[in-house]
Amino acid sequence: MLPGRFDPQRLTALVDAILVRSGSTPEEAAIVAANLVDADATGHASHGVCQIPVYMRSLELGHLQPNRHARILRDEAPFLVVDGDVGYGQVIGREATELAIARAQAGGACILTLRNAHHIGRVGAFGEQCIAAGLVGVFFVNVVSRPLAAPHGGARPRLATNPICIAVPATPRHGAFLLDFATSAIAANKCRVAAARGEPVAEGLLIDEHGQPTRDPGTMFRDPTGAILPFGGYKGYGLALACEILAGALGAALPAVPENLRPGRVVNNALAFVIDPARAATDADGWQGLADAVLDYVTGTPAAPGSAGVLIPGVPERHHREKVAAQGIALDPGTVQALHRIGGEVGVDVDRVLCS
Repeated sequence: MLPGRFDPQRLTALVDAILVRSGSTPEEAAIVAANLVDADATGHASHGVCQIPVYMRSLELGHLQPNRHARILRDEAPFLVVDGDVGYGQVIGREATELAIARAQAGGACILTLRNAHHIGRVGAFGEQCIAAGLVGVFFVNVVSRPLAAPHGGARPRLATNPICIAVPATPRHGAFLLDFATSAIAANKCRVAAARGEPVAEGLLIDEHGQPTRDPGTMFRDPTGAILPFGGYKGYGLALACEILAGALGAALPAVPENLRPGRVVNNALAFVIDPARAATDADGWQGLADAVLDYVTGTPAAPGSAGVLIPGVPERHHREKVAAQGIALDPGTVQALHRIGGEVGVDVDRVLCS
């Protein structure tokens, strides 16, 4: 491992130990720890190990309940409604996706509503479940928490970073297509890291409490706060709003409006479509070849000056995993300090686990 980086297996063992000491069963701790470390390994640090302090605070406040499982409220094909009872979202989301996959394999498609889960983390993990089963997955997620993003044309935060994920299985000539993105221009955790380092962010990402453009990430952590802009202006805003309506209002009856917000609480809801591509395709046997033709044509585009060329969504994450396997995972200093503090509080020898 490079200096200042952490072995993924040891980091997973540390997070696992902290979760067990905090009340999770070994099975739950293993799932959550692996999910968080894998988020760091794929380059999505905002959903990685840095979330442990958030989870510990949520446990203290009673906003997160350990050892909960996906609870089916309605199962009427093609509809499946699952409640998470504010359990660890990585566990609830995984179990709900497994249920949806089984129904899509049996009937061709499943429309999944996941409601009332704590933070589900990197949505791409559930897309990868669909890919492994040979299915297409489309996920719309809303976040019931402190508003972070301003709607296009607005000067105050009203929306969260509401993510969208689209997953398609690998084709004969290309790896799986995995599109997983927040609808905000930057992740809130990246603002936190930049603020801790005293570094500005790029232009066009943030506005301050007066609605004026700013590069100061600290604006997100003052009262009143500034806001993150949606990516792509009205396009990102429209997608974020779609997540709020589809996952929050339609799917879960829990949109992120003031009466549903609680200080320190994070709830995720999702509306997902899990589809058997062989049954959805006009040409059940030929759709993969046609997809390959599209991917060949697009990735064959000449590279723009200074660019490494055209990549398919999902490839950067695979490259990042390979890099991490050789070099280790880099954590920001604030997260490292938090792991030592929390580990000490629950009786875990952080240095021994990380360095043994």
